[in-house]
Amino acid sequence: MSLVRIGQIVFGVPLFVFGVMHFLAGGDMAGMVPGWLPGALFWVYLTGLALMAAAVALFLGRYVFPAGVGLAVLVGSFVLTIHLPGMMDPETAQMAMTNGLKDVAIVGAALMAAGSVRFLAPGA
Repeated sequence: MSLVRIGQIVFGVPLFVFGVMHFLAGGDMAGMVPGWLPGALFWVYLTGLALMAAAVALFLGRYVFPAGVGLAVLVGSFVLTIHLPGMMDPETAQMAMTNGLKDVAIVGAALMAAGSVRFLAPGA
């Protein structure tokens, strides 16, 4: 098994756990959805589903390119709509910065995963 393949699987594990957490604590997470977006709980659940779908794609090594690009767009939107505004509030700035940087790292890893598919042999 190649390092790229191992990396895809390892990257998928926390994504799957994050996705499950969106279903287990959806009510708590709904408060993080920007107020201008209606149906907060729907978006939390949809995000959880998207995270789990990306993880499954990584686990199976199939549809990794669209999963990686989609994940990068999704998590990048969190940085812009949740963490950046949070950095402007002195009460939440430190946590928003920490979570924002974590999400920027996830965006980078998702793009690397998407770009890695050309390095894998079919069926690897």
